[in-house]
Amino acid sequence: MIRVLVVDDDALTLELHAAYVARIEGFTVVGECAGARAALAAIAANGDGIDLVLLDVNLPDGSGIDVLRRLRAHGDDIDVIAVTSVREVETVRRMSTLGVVQYLLKPFPFAVFRERLEGYRARHEQRTALAGAASQAEIDALVGGTASGSVALPKGLASETLQAVTAALRAHAELSASEAAPLVGVSRVTARRYLEHLVEARIATRSPRYGTPGRPETAYRLIGSAPPR
Repeated sequence: MIRVLVVDDDALTLELHAAYVARIEGFTVVGECAGARAALAAIAANGDGIDLVLLDVNLPDGSGIDVLRRLRAHGDDIDVIAVTSVREVETVRRMSTLGVVQYLLKPFPFAVFRERLEGYRARHEQRTALAGAASQAEIDALVGGTASGSVALPKGLASETLQAVTAALRAHAELSASEAAPLVGVSRVTARRYLEHLVEARIATRSPRYGTPGRPETAYRLIGSAPPR
């Protein structure tokens, strides 16, 4: 059973997410916190009894980034899924650097939440089952598939920008080049080069997006991410 601490400053959202967790097989809620200090105290008091933290970014007495930084500074490698409405790429990048296993944007339907937690559960079970040395395939599975940093970059592409594009794509259901460009701070043409590289590396897929007059727009999303709703 995966033991979950839910952290959110909104009482109704806290109750809703806890109820969502209770509906998914293999998970149980062991605590609910409405602030950063309460979350850190709960983890300090019962860290061995918590497997996963659903962590909001905006909290009344700090931020999810502060909580995550404190945990990592103390050597705590507890799994964290960011559950937030914050879409800024810099926040996504900082949370990713601190080791969140997923970044889930609010609001979302239960089906999306369930899909994300079931994906986490599969990786958690695989990680728990493995012992000793792992094969390359097992290592790739544990780190979430092919990592952007492990793909040889064509001339003219920068690793830091690729990571930013990947983070932006991970934070949204899907993005076109024109949507990704302002999030990352590059031109539309540059954004498309990085997105196409992710497609060639089999990290992302592309598909036409209809619904507007004229030619359809090309939309990109990470392989394995939830489809847009």
